[in-house]
Amino acid sequence: MGNLVCCYQVDQYTLGITEKFGSFERVLQPGIHLVPWIFGRKLAGTLTLRVRQLDISCETKTKDNVFVTIHASVQFCALPDKAFDAFYRLTNPKTQIQPYVYDVIRATVPKLLLDDVFEQKGDIARAVAKELEKSMSAYGYRIIRTLIIDIEPDAQVKRAMNDINTAARHREAAKETAEAEKTLQIKRAEGEAEAKYLSGLGIARQRQAIVDGLRDSVLGFSGNVPGASAKDVMDMILLTQYFDTMKEIGASSKSSTVFIPHGPGAVGDIASQIREGLLQAKHV
Repeated sequence: MGNLVCCYQVDQYTLGITEKFGSFERVLQPGIHLVPWIFGRKLAGTLTLRVRQLDISCETKTKDNVFVTIHASVQFCALPDKAFDAFYRLTNPKTQIQPYVYDVIRATVPKLLLDDVFEQKGDIARAVAKELEKSMSAYGYRIIRTLIIDIEPDAQVKRAMNDINTAARHREAAKETAEAEKTLQIKRAEGEAEAKYLSGLGIARQRQAIVDGLRDSVLGFSGNVPGASAKDVMDMILLTQYFDTMKEIGASSKSSTVFIPHGPGAVGDIASQIREGLLQAKHV
């Protein structure tokens, strides 16, 4: 019986192809099958239904004359209902798929600029898949997915692109730094203006307080000392302020040398100058 009958096992996700006297007979499903060779039958081979992957690298040129290498990946499998075509019509499906991928990529990429190639790699993959599906279905194969996994420009072009990107980032950083410095200067100027305003307000209040105090002092002194005029009281107050100022200058450890006129008539001159200054300020 062993000389008359041959026993074959067909694995899972695999089909067996039998022939009778060199002609296709039938497709064997996974399992154990008896193929009696004495009747001219034999197992011609097997056809896997598993998904296979073909990695392809294609060099081409973009519209702006940049050479790039496109790395594509094609996933395909045989169709069970077209096992005859898949087994007999193609000796090696990978060698059949590769020229189609080359043809589509080299017809599509030269129409695009380099930047557009990176942005539209999905469209390139779909164009490849569409062409392969139309061509390979006649041979009993189904294209499951086509991917553009990498786009690799020439090394010099890649360095130039990186330099352009670096320069753009430096330009943007300089712009942001200048904007920050501008904002800082504006805030500093606003702060200085506010400080000067408050300082002027404080000086004005200080002078107003001094004037009010002098007025009260003159009025109080004139009321308590009969015969004393406002001018006499003002001269005495100015003389007191003059000596108090000299005392503070001499007592300060950080004061430098100050030359001021001093003599019997100096106080009168100083009083006259201050009085004239107050009168001018009043008229202004």
